[in-house]
Amino acid sequence: MRQLLGATLGDPHLLPAQVGCTTFAGSFNPNARRETPNQDDARPRNPAPVQENALMSEQLDHRSLYRLPWSLPDNAISWLEPTAACNLYCEGCYRTNDPKSHKPLDEIADDLDLFTQLRTSDGISVAGGDPLCHPEVTDIVAMIAGRGLKPILNTNGLTLSRELLIEMKRAGLWGLTLHIDSKQRRPGWRGKSEVELNELRLKFAQLIAEVGGLSCAFNSTVYEDTLESVPEVVDWGEKHIDIVHVLVFIAFRAALIDGCFDYYVNGRIIDLSDIRYATDQQPRTDIKSTDILAVIRKRFPDFQPCAYLNGTEMPDSFKWLAAGRLGTRGKVHGYVGPKFIELAQVSHHLRHGRYLAYSSPKVHRRGRALLALSPLDRGMARAARAYLRNPLRIFRRLHYQSVMIIQPIDLLPDGRQNMCDGCPDMTVWNGRLAWSCRLEEPMNLGGFVQTVPKATPEGH
Repeated sequence: MRQLLGATLGDPHLLPAQVGCTTFAGSFNPNARRETPNQDDARPRNPAPVQENALMSEQLDHRSLYRLPWSLPDNAISWLEPTAACNLYCEGCYRTNDPKSHKPLDEIADDLDLFTQLRTSDGISVAGGDPLCHPEVTDIVAMIAGRGLKPILNTNGLTLSRELLIEMKRAGLWGLTLHIDSKQRRPGWRGKSEVELNELRLKFAQLIAEVGGLSCAFNSTVYEDTLESVPEVVDWGEKHIDIVHVLVFIAFRAALIDGCFDYYVNGRIIDLSDIRYATDQQPRTDIKSTDILAVIRKRFPDFQPCAYLNGTEMPDSFKWLAAGRLGTRGKVHGYVGPKFIELAQVSHHLRHGRYLAYSSPKVHRRGRALLALSPLDRGMARAARAYLRNPLRIFRRLHYQSVMIIQPIDLLPDGRQNMCDGCPDMTVWNGRLAWSCRLEEPMNLGGFVQTVPKATPEGH
């Protein structure tokens, strides 16, 4: 249900690990993959100490929002990686680019079988790497659709053509999530700001709308120096609410190696420095979903989340923070409340036996029909009053658009790792489900990393 919620589908009390100490967090960037492990390929970043309380967060009471019902065995989405190959460098990537990593179709079928056995899902995010690098991507889409699941392609769009899009739609493609941000080395767009990249986003949105019948989503990784640009992208989404169904903002994470923690895998201490998302630089890695929310509300004070996923260690943290807004092109009239999302999830589960992942575009453009739920949802009722204040608006189509803010792994001072509880992006590794954002750890180290604070010398 990332669509009715706010994604390609936060944390007010999060503490940085310690000032100057490692903040371990695999960067969650669903569509970006690094080209090479060579450190020289990384863009230069000025080392800076981790700052406490430098960002202004919004205070939210998680009890006032709908806690999404997703769990490990019963979720809206699962995450399929048919390849780790990619054709574009992205700053915040968490996977090593491997041009020879294409899985054969029978192995992909085994992955889908495992999802079916262990996890009820509505949609399958086809990621990687970039799935368009796989020579049999259309067959993969058909395999997923043939199982009654919704294939959603997570891609940078670099090799997306109208002809390929039509071919994949005929195979059963449900929608696309395009990763576009200013830290990519995209040919013809290097050095462009997030605002300037709205032109590129619009080109993709128009292409998808012209082909028709496909969900259209965009995500971008949020860095300290791009945080203030988020409202401009939100505003762009409002202007094109008729063809853009979802916007996703993902806080940047990395594993900062600076000596405050020991790292263990299967009981033995390990060197984390060779993992793709490890760095001895000091980029800001403690941006919270509520920091992003605060920046959005500077520009849009009425912006109101309605649902969330909490952290595994902090029940009042906002790891996935969702908002749904109703508007005519260029004008948002209001935001849905928690009851609307609850109705969408529960009714879909009652009817289909699984939670909603992605709505079709025809649902998103039926905003006027959704207003019938106003008696059950106060947010919807406020939106209805605003929309109907001018009777002439009844002749303008009302659209629904989702905005999702994602806060990946947080490392707490005692070494606990606050992951996403009910993570929608679980993938398959070695015959079991695993976190896709940290897959490099079991692949390279034999298991997921545990963090233990270094002992403080006596007298300190």
